[in-house]
Amino acid sequence: MHHRAKKSLGQNFLIDGNLQRKIVEALGLRPEDEVLEVGPGKGALTRHMVGRCRRLVLVELDSELAKALEAEYRMDPSVEVIPGDILDTHPNRIFTHVPALKVVGNIPYNITTPILFHLLTSPRPQEILLMVQREVGERMLAQPGTSAFGALTVGVQTVAEAERVLRVPSSAFRPVPAVESVVVRIRPHHPPRLSAEEEEDLRLLTRSAFQKRRKQFQSILRSRPEAPLSHAEIEALESRTGFDLKRRPETFSPAEFLLLSRTLRSLHLHHPRPENPLSTGEEIGRRD
Repeated sequence: MHHRAKKSLGQNFLIDGNLQRKIVEALGLRPEDEVLEVGPGKGALTRHMVGRCRRLVLVELDSELAKALEAEYRMDPSVEVIPGDILDTHPNRIFTHVPALKVVGNIPYNITTPILFHLLTSPRPQEILLMVQREVGERMLAQPGTSAFGALTVGVQTVAEAERVLRVPSSAFRPVPAVESVVVRIRPHHPPRLSAEEEEDLRLLTRSAFQKRRKQFQSILRSRPEAPLSHAEIEALESRTGFDLKRRPETFSPAEFLLLSRTLRSLHLHHPRPENPLSTGEEIGRRD
């Protein structure tokens, strides 16, 4: 399929056949599986999945590529092509049982975070296998106290298990991007370990914390515009959690962030919710 990559859509096509097969093998497809592929492009991964699962749905934003895929698989009832933006459609509008769904994608790196958190909106798939920029993958998997640790780390690790599956060199793509890539497997917790309210509280806390990651946590909590904490409230929070809030946010583990968030609510000190909260407030780099 001849198609010039569109920089505006962050297109870099995976041309390494060996890596294509390895990514699909990592999904562990079974005949009864339903699969959602996000951004199939020219069908590099698609061709290795056709015939190996019960249903394969392709969501492709590029209308030219979507038409080409429709033409290629029009005679296969197990393959469905949906032209459009994955951010406009949640998997529960396509599949009847999302918790059994497997998702795979080589997605544009300039919108990695929005797509990831869109896919992590409840109900969550069984598994999400994504090609991401290496630095973004490192942030998902980071340990507390490292420079990569941040809001994205906490957001992913508190709702799912994540692991690196493959390293992908830039030479595996055309056009060749300026960055290296990794394939990350994300397995959401089933059933969810946090309520929707707890997830929202945690999201707001981490966003606030990592916007000023070099400051002490107590300073961040005292300077929140919507709900600043007093000295006495900081002491109460430290007493209840056992945490030293002179520590910086990046030294708190995801579990500690969650305990801190829950304790803030139990003390009625949680952050008021804006009408349209952002997912993490983090910026994601491009690969082109």
